[in-house]
Amino acid sequence: MTSETSGQTAAVKTEETTAAPGSAAGKEGRKCPLTGPHIHREDVRKVWKECQEESFWYRALPFSLGSMAVTGGLVYNGVWKSSQRFGPFPKLAVAGVLGYAVGKASYVRTCRSKFQELGLQDGPGFGPWSKGGPHGPGHRSCHHVCEECKKKAQAAPAEQV
Repeated sequence: MTSETSGQTAAVKTEETTAAPGSAAGKEGRKCPLTGPHIHREDVRKVWKECQEESFWYRALPFSLGSMAVTGGLVYNGVWKSSQRFGPFPKLAVAGVLGYAVGKASYVRTCRSKFQELGLQDGPGFGPWSKGGPHGPGHRSCHHVCEECKKKAQAAPAEQV
């Protein structure tokens, strides 16, 4: 690419002109060294759905049922008194909800490791591991511009003149 301004000719050569259009070398040359690899949303959704299902079936449901069984046994044996108005159901409901919450919370570390295998270091941008920078969760706070992008931005005004 050449550009003429007030009688001077400046030649600007970018990697786009040296690499064939659509070639892998041209695309690889334009990557910023500080940005991470691109991760498709479908992969993130798949891992998130997998985490939700596995945390329910393998942790939350068994913990909930187990805590309800233990609570029912304690009420049945007379260690805990049942409510005169509602019977054992309030205690069973609270035990079930607490067991569910503990089961879901116990799976967070496993789910986090699945996201790290995918390439995300801090999860998908929401959930208990979200950092939530100055612009909210899921937004990048780094405004880094790589050297190649700076050169491209400097070359763009020269092309327009």
